[in-house]
Amino acid sequence: MSDGYQAMRDGSQDLPVAGRRSAAAEFMKPVWIIDDDRSIRWVFEKALSRENIAFKTFASAQEALVELDTKTPQVMVSDIRMPGESGLELLQRAKALHPTLPVIIMTAYSDLESAVSAFQGGAYEYLPKPFDVDHAVDLIRRAMDESMRQGTTAEVTEESPEILGQAPAMQDVFRVIGRLSQSHATVMITGESGTGKELVARALHRHSPRAARPFIAINTAAIPRELLESELFGHERGAFTGAQAQRRGRFEQAEGGTLFLDEIGDMPPELQTRLLRVLSDGHFYRVGGHQPMKANVRVIAATNHDLEARVAQGRFREDLFHRLNVIRLRLPPLRERREDIAPLARHFLAKSARELGVEVKRLSDAALKSLAAQDLPGNVRQLENLCHWLTVMAPSVTIEAKDLPVELRAEVAPVAANWVAALEKEVEGLLARGESGVLDGLARRFEKALIMKALAHTGGRRIEASQLLGLGRNTLTRKIQELGIDADKKGE
Repeated sequence: MSDGYQAMRDGSQDLPVAGRRSAAAEFMKPVWIIDDDRSIRWVFEKALSRENIAFKTFASAQEALVELDTKTPQVMVSDIRMPGESGLELLQRAKALHPTLPVIIMTAYSDLESAVSAFQGGAYEYLPKPFDVDHAVDLIRRAMDESMRQGTTAEVTEESPEILGQAPAMQDVFRVIGRLSQSHATVMITGESGTGKELVARALHRHSPRAARPFIAINTAAIPRELLESELFGHERGAFTGAQAQRRGRFEQAEGGTLFLDEIGDMPPELQTRLLRVLSDGHFYRVGGHQPMKANVRVIAATNHDLEARVAQGRFREDLFHRLNVIRLRLPPLRERREDIAPLARHFLAKSARELGVEVKRLSDAALKSLAAQDLPGNVRQLENLCHWLTVMAPSVTIEAKDLPVELRAEVAPVAANWVAALEKEVEGLLARGESGVLDGLARRFEKALIMKALAHTGGRRIEASQLLGLGRNTLTRKIQELGIDADKKGE
């Protein structure tokens, strides 16, 4: 290591212990040091102790990731190459959870060029090895100052919140956002209504090289088809009746930035053709125009439909599908991430309380247990609306199970637990009415219910559904046809 490093080792007996910190340091979050090399951790421990800077050290990225789920450091200093998860993966996770957290990456000189290209826009700074200890401490102090400024700004001008999620499925989403932070690639976001597709699209934009440029969102299903072309591409004066002035479309408004096309599966066929042309050659024409316009825009599309099924049915262009489906990101429904219901509910209750200027309400254990048992088909959007309703309607600060809306208070557990008894009662009724073919009729209804629920759970993906049901894919396809199941609706 450098002379500064050696000096630290030679003079270690004169350094104060880590517990001696200034009064100001008591109010600071600790600096995290992550390195599998114990000697590096030792150097930082001694240097930060001498400077009265609170710290915590970790021998692996995995240890830090576990802690990161519940705590936030003031600054993170991590080596890039470690056994197990790397500093790159740690950086991506940290920036996805805490985008303003300064992360300093330590790297050998041989790794510096690749690190710069990989981490540009993500890491706060780079600390090449071997390093000078005084330089390292100075860098950490500057990062701490930056962290304090970011914290103050966040309190005064709060941006739209980062995505919340502790479930493994959401951690996968965070990793993808991190990996795409230096990419201009087209992204397709799939998921049920209310899962937060636009929120993820905004996060992809905010953590991209286009972050300083506009983010423009348009719901292609909410605009009449006769107006959608003008909305997307603009129009020239006199292009049609009522076009009294030239108008810039969403592609022009998003110049240099990101255009988010929501509900892309509902785009009319004629507009699909025009969109394909833009994605293919990067040019478009305003309605009524003859001058080609250059489109420097990143496109992020979203849908709650099974686009592969729509392609097979001739309802969506296959070539456009492949243009949009460069990177696919699936958002899980809330029923697949029930462990996130509690933190999401607390977040939305606090948000509603701020908006209404009232005291923050909290869910009792019984109310939370009841809420976590619900499927909530409207997903995160439904949960947010529910928390706003509870903030207004719940009679006390503590929300009990009886305070939930009546449709969420139904006792579903006993029914689920005694489904055999319910089946027996249904059989008794059929036999009493003199019905014939009872076994075949009930078996078809049973199979149909299982297959429909499995398809809904997988967003219409038959391979995953067949695996969950323990069927071959061909068997599942045959049963879907025999039972008259409209598989296209299972992902909605």
